[in-house]
Amino acid sequence: MPATLQCIVLDCPVPLDLARFYQALLGGDVDRPDPRWRVDQDWSTLHLDGGMVLGFQRAPDHRPPTWPDPSFPQQFHLDFEVDDFRESHHVVLAHGGRLLDPDLGGRGWRVYADPAGHPFCLLGDY
Repeated sequence: MPATLQCIVLDCPVPLDLARFYQALLGGDVDRPDPRWRVDQDWSTLHLDGGMVLGFQRAPDHRPPTWPDPSFPQQFHLDFEVDDFRESHHVVLAHGGRLLDPDLGGRGWRVYADPAGHPFCLLGDY
């Protein structure tokens, strides 16, 4: 029997702050009551429309990836397709994200880091 993906969890220094960052970008409910998880200063969740849940777990010694430097690799990243690239870009920056790669080569995506340093991509027309 195949497993069911329940949650994608990101380590970070302040779980609630990172949950709110992704809520600003993706919508959804931060720390919605759910019997599968407790929420406290060490753990927050973001329930997205469609059922996906992102979890944010406190890691006191969190060291963000040094993308694109392989000495401390990203290990994984999230890709988000957006309808309004400019608006999403501004939301990311306004909530503490930062641009890592402006895609001057016209690939169709830009690489950002969330406030805890995790790389992610916005994909769309810009």
